[in-house]
Amino acid sequence: MRIGLGINYAGGFKEVAAEVADLERAGLDIVFVPEAYSFDAVSALGYLAAKTDRIQLASGILQLYTRTPTLTAMTAAGLDYVSDGRYILGLGASGPQVIEGFHGVPYDAPIGRTREVVDICRAVWRRERLQYDGKHYQIPLPADRGTGLGKSLKLINHPVRERIPVLLAALGPKNVELAAEIAEGWQPIFFLPEKAEQVWGQPLAAGKAKRDPALGDLEVFAGPPLAIGDDVDGLREWVKPHLALYIGGMGAKGKNFYHTLAVKYGYGAEADRIQELYLAGEKELAAKAVPDALVRDVSLIGSAAFVKERVAAFREAGVTALNVVPLAGTAAERVKLVEKLRAIC
Repeated sequence: MRIGLGINYAGGFKEVAAEVADLERAGLDIVFVPEAYSFDAVSALGYLAAKTDRIQLASGILQLYTRTPTLTAMTAAGLDYVSDGRYILGLGASGPQVIEGFHGVPYDAPIGRTREVVDICRAVWRRERLQYDGKHYQIPLPADRGTGLGKSLKLINHPVRERIPVLLAALGPKNVELAAEIAEGWQPIFFLPEKAEQVWGQPLAAGKAKRDPALGDLEVFAGPPLAIGDDVDGLREWVKPHLALYIGGMGAKGKNFYHTLAVKYGYGAEADRIQELYLAGEKELAAKAVPDALVRDVSLIGSAAFVKERVAAFREAGVTALNVVPLAGTAAERVKLVEKLRAIC
C-alpha cells in the first residue's frame, strides 16, 4: 500500500521542502499540496518538484471554479513537465464558503463542471485542436457571447504524458459515482473501512460499470491520522476538534456533507449534538461530543499491532494509498512515523 501525506498549507512551503525530501528518503510515495486561501498550491508543487527526485506530487486539491479548464490543463502539464512525470491532478469543488466568499465566483453545478473540466483537460493533453460544446463550458467562446474572434487552438508544448492521472475529492453519492467513472483516483474523507461498502458501495459500483477500462483500476486515497506506539492512544483526543469542525461547522443544518456522513456511519444523535454545540460557539464541548469509537475507526493511532490490523482493514475495504496525517511535533518524528508505517505496509 502506498503512503502519502499533505503538507500544511498555512505554512511556508520553502520551510517544509527539506522535510519532504527526508520523507521521500523514508519511503513516502506521494505528497499532497492543498489549496484553500493561503499561498497557491502550484507554486509549492513547482518548488517541491525541484527539491525531490522520486516522490509523486499531487494537488490536494485544485478548486474547479478558480481556474478555467484550459488553464487547469496547462498548469497540470507544466507541473508534470517540471517533475518529470510525477504529478497527479487532484481536483475538487471545495465549497461555497471559499468559492463565493474568497473568489467571488458562483458555486454551481459541481458535478457537471467536474465532468467537463476533466474532458477538456484530457483533450488539451492529447494536443487536440480544442472544440468543446458543453453545458458549462464552450470553447471557443460562441460569437453571441464574445467578439466572435476566438480561434480553436491546441497546446503548443508536447506534454510529458498525454494522460496525467486525475484524482477527484468526492463525498456525496453522485460525486463518488462520477469519480469511479472518469477518474484514476478517488479521495474520500474520514474513511471508515467497516462502513465503506454500506455508504459508498452503490455509487462506486454504478460509476465503475461505466468506467473506461483504459483508466485502469480506481485508486482510493484514504486520509487517516497516524501515531504508532504503545502510549499514543491519548493522541486520539487531538483528532476530535478536527472532526467536530467538519461535522459541526462545515455548513448550516441540513447542508453539511460531513454531518450526513457521520449519520450514515451510525452516529446520527451524536452528529446532531456536535453540530448543535459547534454552531452555538461551544467548540470545545463539540469536540468532547465526538465518539471515541469514530475517532478510533477512522484513524491509525495505537500500537504497531493495532495499526497493522487497521491497515489490513483499509486494504480490505479497497484503499490503495494511505494519505496520512502524522501526529508528531517535529519533522524528525514525522519521518520516523512514516518509516514505521512503511515497515507495516
